[in-house]
Amino acid sequence: MIWSKFGSNLRWYDLGMSSILVIGCASLDTIHVEKNGSRTTYETIGGAGLYTALAARMSIPVTLYAPKPHPMPRALELVEQLLDWQGPTCHPDAVPRLEIVHHGGGKATLLNASWGAESMLTPEQLPTLDNTSIVHIAALSSANSQYAFLTRCRQQQGVAVSVGTYAKLVYQSTAEVRELFDASDYFFMNDNEARGLFQAGELETPRKRPRFFVTDGENGATVYDGSQQFKIPASPIAELDPTGAGDTFCGATLAHILHNMPIQEAAEVACDLASQNVAHIGPSYILENLQHKSKSR
Repeated sequence: MIWSKFGSNLRWYDLGMSSILVIGCASLDTIHVEKNGSRTTYETIGGAGLYTALAARMSIPVTLYAPKPHPMPRALELVEQLLDWQGPTCHPDAVPRLEIVHHGGGKATLLNASWGAESMLTPEQLPTLDNTSIVHIAALSSANSQYAFLTRCRQQQGVAVSVGTYAKLVYQSTAEVRELFDASDYFFMNDNEARGLFQAGELETPRKRPRFFVTDGENGATVYDGSQQFKIPASPIAELDPTGAGDTFCGATLAHILHNMPIQEAAEVACDLASQNVAHIGPSYILENLQHKSKSR
């Protein structure tokens, strides 16, 4: 169970045994943090799929469908213990890699990106969806690849499909990302991506689906649910590494929606988790909490 505080209401929510499947990648990241004219470099783990899966795992079982290195790099050994990690085996050198500079205030520069073994992921090899309630298709190298997975997931009745994106894809393949948006049940993006995907005023157009979320760094997030909009404030925090904040928000939101928490409350819980995580390097805050939960069982 989880205790949720929203406004003046305090409620318990039974999290049951529902599960989420996340399609995406785990990566080995180099993070540069600039502060007061100096730069500090960290080696950590990341990836849109990994952040989403770990955030959802804070409360429910999660399967991550991602390239799985063998032998497993030490940095990813704990992840293998915490998640039901399924996917094609790859050489450790083929693990996707990102190099990012964070300038503060939510501003960042992507220096290098290698998608590595992501191309090994195929809809035909997707794990069974029999016990899955939501599939989230995290950012991949192409919108067409994401759509192929969405089409496969639609063959399973009763499974909701969520999709994430990233700025380069939005601005280079706008029509394809809009097609993904229109075909999904839930869609996650940040403010910059929303500006690339929609015309002025179009965000506010009521629609039956998808229910979608626009994150905006320290300004929190906006939830669009049909004709309703909810502003979710971010918790005040000393930002260190905002990598994966939107994916963390995504995983936690989906986990709590899945267990019948009202969408506004689910987003509030998720926004708090994302805020806490950006005060740490990589997903270390989430990993520490998951380790603690595992030891206390």
